Amino acid sequence: MIDFHSHVLPGIDDGSRDTDMSLAMLRMEQEQNVQAVVATPHFYAEQDSVKSFLKRRSHSMERLMRAAAYEGLAFMPIHSGAEVAYFRHIGEAAMIPQLCIQDSRVLLLELPFCQWESFVYEDIAELLRKQELTVVLAHVERYYRFQKDKVIWNAVMELPVYCQMNAGPFLDWRERKRSLDILKTQRCVLLGSDAHNLNSRKPNLREACSEIAKRAGEEYLEATEKLGSKLLGT
Repeated sequence: MIDFHSHVLPGIDDGSRDTDMSLAMLRMEQEQNVQAVVATPHFYAEQDSVKSFLKRRSHSMERLMRAAAYEGLAFMPIHSGAEVAYFRHIGEAAMIPQLCIQDSRVLLLELPFCQWESFVYEDIAELLRKQELTVVLAHVERYYRFQKDKVIWNAVMELPVYCQMNAGPFLDWRERKRSLDILKTQRCVLLGSDAHNLNSRKPNLREACSEIAKRAGEEYLEATEKLGSKLLGT
């Protein structure tokens, strides 16, 4: 399993508050047989510069690695990335490739929690066409209820983008059916815990994978594993 979306880095956003929590989260990932974690702290262009963000991310990763070494712990590979919040004209922003998952052209993009307008589609298309990035839409299931008019939703989903889905909704009976429907209609889906802490938003990929296998079939898990490995180059 690959956790393609997590907030495991300490003290950088609303995720893990310190190295102790980060180490505990990684132990939980390891116990669930997660083979790689993508660390994706939030990036908001209106609040931060890319240079400042990358510096803070590097410092946070170094703190985590030092703490792990001090404890004599060896974890799965942790890939540095970002959960980049959409902003208008993002497709033209020259600094965006610096926020891709390390050593790749893969960008995890968080879209607006509102009815999408045509410019959202246009900006994503620019990221693909002008920036030549591989775009992964973060926790895509969370946007669906805002799309009363599905025209732009359908247009975005027809672009050559990938969808990341969170584990949590597959474990919630109120959201499970819709999440499974989205899973089955997309070409390929990546899974992420979107873990922020040890309680309300803890690592939970193993439980979600079990539900997916039981209700949709093992082939969906195999497809997401192959896609994750391909995008990470592993």
